[in-house]
Amino acid sequence: MSMLGWLWPTLIIIGLIVLAVGVIALSRQRGVASSGSTARELLDQRYARGEIDDAEYQRRRDQLS
Repeated sequence: MSMLGWLWPTLIIIGLIVLAVGVIALSRQRGVASSGSTARELLDQRYARGEIDDAEYQRRRDQLS
């Protein structure tokens, strides 16, 4: 029994690490969705990342105005 004495503390530490990684992942995902960004800010971000081209950016920006 004494040979397995290290098992429980190790499993608890691994569990806490997994929990922390999950919490961080969820907070980042929610941060993007609930940041309160306006449609114009989101459009600017997509353009900056190269997800849309100049023509698409101009068209959508004009629609927002």
